[in-house]
Amino acid sequence: MPDTILVVVEQREGKLNRVSWETIAAGQAIAAATGWTLEAAVVGGSASTFAAEVAAKKLAKVYAVESPKLEPYTPDAFAAALKQFLTAKQPRLVLMPHTYQVRDFVPKLATAMGRAVISDCIGFKHENGKLLFTRQMFQGKFAADVSFTSAAPWFATFQNGSFRGDKAEAGASPAPIETVNVEIADIVIRNKPQEVFKEAKQAVDLTQAEIIVSVGRGIKEQKNIEMAKQLADALGGELAASRPICDSGWLPMDRQIGSSGQTVAPKLYLALGISGAIQHIVGMKGSRTIIAVNKDSEAPIFEIADFAIVGNLFDIVPPLTEEVTKAKAGSQT
Repeated sequence: MPDTILVVVEQREGKLNRVSWETIAAGQAIAAATGWTLEAAVVGGSASTFAAEVAAKKLAKVYAVESPKLEPYTPDAFAAALKQFLTAKQPRLVLMPHTYQVRDFVPKLATAMGRAVISDCIGFKHENGKLLFTRQMFQGKFAADVSFTSAAPWFATFQNGSFRGDKAEAGASPAPIETVNVEIADIVIRNKPQEVFKEAKQAVDLTQAEIIVSVGRGIKEQKNIEMAKQLADALGGELAASRPICDSGWLPMDRQIGSSGQTVAPKLYLALGISGAIQHIVGMKGSRTIIAVNKDSEAPIFEIADFAIVGNLFDIVPPLTEEVTKAKAGSQT
């Protein structure tokens, strides 16, 4: 009987996190390379609500791991529920998206089971029957291939943008769904969660944005950011920035992309006046389409851009915004 890969998808506030589909795509790729069986699990107070959506993908089975104690989310309850479930099912490999929630509970879960976690992976290799996971080191300057030496189950998390969520293959028919009720004692949950923290009203989760317009030093002055915002608004996207812009206080820190900010993988990433330091690139290189505008033809950002525009962004952005606005108006008439 083949070994099993289990993808633990993430749901919060009534919807599945977009990066869960990326992790399913990663699981499908590993299953194809190893010949292992791929299953998925949704964990929550009413996980079966989301299980049918997950079951539409090419999976052998979907588990709805449920308990009233799992809502609202706490790391204690999630670790306890998954430990029960994984001990009973014994998958070889457990995959999760590298989200804030997973980072919160997976160390507790792995420690409780006496296992290790290879976190924030960007890819994998299957060589000579051995499964290796690729992690970036020193802010993306190097990559290391890491393997497990412990007994299963193995735990690995994938960085946002490492795989394409839209490439997650649909199944010929819905996967069977099994509801698993777990028992969690009151004494297990030692904290009482409050509302999900946001720094300010304008705080944004850029990982969920499908279009991002990002500005760098080439924007020159804070007042010029309005020009980029107009383009982002016209495209129906979000405004973001490289670290120097946020360090200067021109945009809030929740808008920062890069190794010390958010890691994103939108359908479209438009980089305006961003040179492309490695610290920025590691935060957006998984974007589906990258368009870079920079007057320096040797800018490193052009090495990963799908479309490179060598020119002054002040000459390019206003007419681009105008054309986008015209096109939208035309489509609505």
